[in-house]
Amino acid sequence: MAVCYRHPSRETGVACSNCGRPICPDCMTPTSVGMRCPECARQRTKVTRVRARSLPSVPLATRVLVALNVVVFLGEVATGTPLGGVSASGIGTLYTKGALWGPLITQSHQYYRLLTAGFLHDGLLHILFNMWFLYVMGALLEPAIGRLNFVIVYFVSLLAGSFGALLFTPDGVTVGASGACFGILGALMVVAHDRGMNVWRGPLGLTLIINIVFDLTVPGISIGGHLAGVVAGALCGWLIVRYGERRGRQALVVAGCAAVAVVSVVGAIAVAGSTGLAPNGITL
Repeated sequence: MAVCYRHPSRETGVACSNCGRPICPDCMTPTSVGMRCPECARQRTKVTRVRARSLPSVPLATRVLVALNVVVFLGEVATGTPLGGVSASGIGTLYTKGALWGPLITQSHQYYRLLTAGFLHDGLLHILFNMWFLYVMGALLEPAIGRLNFVIVYFVSLLAGSFGALLFTPDGVTVGASGACFGILGALMVVAHDRGMNVWRGPLGLTLIINIVFDLTVPGISIGGHLAGVVAGALCGWLIVRYGERRGRQALVVAGCAAVAVVSVVGAIAVAGSTGLAPNGITL
């Protein structure tokens, strides 16, 4: 039997709830968190109140982004792009004005294409797959990190995807939201890992592996755009869980993500090709 630390002759079965030292009835001080010794009872317990973050229960930003992509695709179709995708006989005005093509970046300085290309798609199947992917992953990530952070991840990953596409094919023509979608996947994997999930034993890791295999075996897919997107998304996700959620430094998260976006834009301009064959209708 333990003895009171202040009265060695007294046996006791009670210990201070703070320091763990044995205390007898004369030394016990009742508190809201149990019995405490005289020294611990005199200490003020520091209470930290954490204001719960208002996280969206409905992935509104995800739905808006899906709707925006669909509206742009309808505009593509209305201006001449076939539902089956771009061909020699049909390409569409909206497609030619917004697709990513290196020579138009370096020679005509049409930098806006780094962004607009992420909202264009090459046919119905292309947009259906990307929007399904965006909706499923976005519905998981947006409620976890908040609307603002989700939108930041999306657009930073989109720009990074343009950089990756030009890095791998500097003279190729690229469209699609795949870079942004893979960025959502990258951020989701980081957030899930931070919250104690083994991403490689669940559907997230499997999804990434399947898509990498798909990229390597199916022609016409922008491998660079996908890889750069997932890396940028993972970086943004790390900034969010490291500084935004743990330290409440949202400004630092925004600044870090903005830096990733700037590097992506500068890198895309630096690696964009100056010559190459473009689909009919895209000219310098």
